[in-house]
Amino acid sequence: MYLRRHRKKVDGENYDYWSLVALVRTTMGPRQRIVATIGKLPGLDKEERIGWEEIGRILDGKPRPEAALLEAYEEPPLWANVNINQVSVERLRHFGDVYFALLLWRRLGFAEFCREHLPAGREDISWSVMVCILALARFCAPSSELQIAESWYDKTALDDILGVPSEKINDDRLYRALDALLPHKDKLCRHLQTRYGELFGATFDFLFYDITSTYFEGSAKGNLQARRGYSRDGRPDCAQVCIGLVASREGLPLAFEIFDGNRVDVTTTQEMIQIMESKYGKADRIWVMDRGMVSEDHLEYMRQKGARYLVGTPKSMLKKFEQELLSQDWEEVQPGVEVMPCPSHEDKGETFVLCRSQGRKEKENAILDRFVGNMETSLAKMAARIENGRLKDRQKAERQIGRLQERNSRSASLFTVTVTEIGAGEEKRLKMDIRKNEERYRQLLETGGNYLLRTNWTETDPKTLWMTYIQLTEVEDAFRTTKHDLGMRPIYHQKKDRTQAHMLVCFLALAMWRTLQQWMKASGLGTAPRKLLDEMKEIKSLDVLLPTRGKNIRLRVVATVPKELKVLLQRMKVMLPSRPKIIENVVQKNALFKA
Repeated sequence: MYLRRHRKKVDGENYDYWSLVALVRTTMGPRQRIVATIGKLPGLDKEERIGWEEIGRILDGKPRPEAALLEAYEEPPLWANVNINQVSVERLRHFGDVYFALLLWRRLGFAEFCREHLPAGREDISWSVMVCILALARFCAPSSELQIAESWYDKTALDDILGVPSEKINDDRLYRALDALLPHKDKLCRHLQTRYGELFGATFDFLFYDITSTYFEGSAKGNLQARRGYSRDGRPDCAQVCIGLVASREGLPLAFEIFDGNRVDVTTTQEMIQIMESKYGKADRIWVMDRGMVSEDHLEYMRQKGARYLVGTPKSMLKKFEQELLSQDWEEVQPGVEVMPCPSHEDKGETFVLCRSQGRKEKENAILDRFVGNMETSLAKMAARIENGRLKDRQKAERQIGRLQERNSRSASLFTVTVTEIGAGEEKRLKMDIRKNEERYRQLLETGGNYLLRTNWTETDPKTLWMTYIQLTEVEDAFRTTKHDLGMRPIYHQKKDRTQAHMLVCFLALAMWRTLQQWMKASGLGTAPRKLLDEMKEIKSLDVLLPTRGKNIRLRVVATVPKELKVLLQRMKVMLPSRPKIIENVVQKNALFKA
């Protein structure tokens, strides 16, 4: 029996369907008899039969070639006598995730950019391909250059897709690719801005700026920027660098700079503004920053330059708006969040917006209560030791109090602790006096969840201002993605240039990640790339060995996509190879076939 294709026209359109046909013997000779009419079979339609030869075309987004060209491709034989007892599967490789990553790489124009700015020389493998491999590895399975060369690359189908054999991939070549990429950092950032506009119609009238840090494994003595400072990773024992990231309002990364590890956040703002203007020109942009990134000097500097801003303010400024906090003229912008515009107390052309969040209030008060409880418990234990005479040294007691205040900084200002010496001689002992500012404590509980925004933007609608400011969470999410999903930390490179090149590769992977989020969002699939990539990683390529009489047929195929994932890929218009490819078809060297 075999399948037969039938084609007919219905209302002017071609319609294909299939039937199952059997050969039967009759007195008139062998005849064909239709056993069953099957209809249209999924996956057998010509438009869905994608071959391995078409991968490059699909990834580059080129139009489909003429049908005659496709028909010229080598097809596996339709019929063969196969020894099913010896059928085997070899060369299992990760296909789905690297294919998807390469699709994003080319969609963002990185392949074309690298070919243009990293021209091929005498090297066996061009630097543009090596940079691509670095970024794909960072996107799919973050690891070191050594691990990429020794294990990761050989487990993927990239040698089939890129045409680069695994023996050509080594850590030295990957390190040199980092060196070749770094000089083009600023051009890459400008390229990204152009590409974002083409893909998503993104505008860059808002620049969201924030800073984070990441630490080194090792001493990093070859990197003068590696310093100990405030660690967001809970590793104050390690040297670190600070990374300033500028993103669009959609969370698309635009540019980044690396600062010394002991740099205070607020000291980077003015420098970052100057860097962005010198590299990308002056434009009518609005800078959006958190309260820890700005000072009065920076705001004055921005006003003098004609720059506009929307920033958070220190909580101490809430004291100037105590009367407004008691007002009832609040506007709800979303459940549990209210805003209210306030006039400026100074003539600087600014608008202030009071904001309060019930969820934030509960969180801040819970944190405050925890610190207050820790402080009270520790001071009570210390007072008991003094009372029992186990602690008699005043300097030692004061040092312990200082350490307590350092560990409980949020509640330290609520307690006044004094240690005095009473008596003389052998009767000499310490006395500890603890006073808690209850009024200040109640005030902090009442103002918990309140914060103040400040802007010289012409927009005065408090709801619009709050919704713009809250998009800073996109930058914070970008930091989490880079650290957790893209493996930016820790840094193993010990030299400054290699560290910066490592950050640049992470930046490119982040751009791919955010692009995938926008793509999924436009397709109605949410914004969880990791879940989709985990599903794609399960799609493998493999070789099926079919032993036939006198020869072996090796077919390279891609595993069948599960029905649920296939629906997702169809919505994103992603096509995977569905037609096998003959890799070898040779006469089997067996004693039975020897002369």
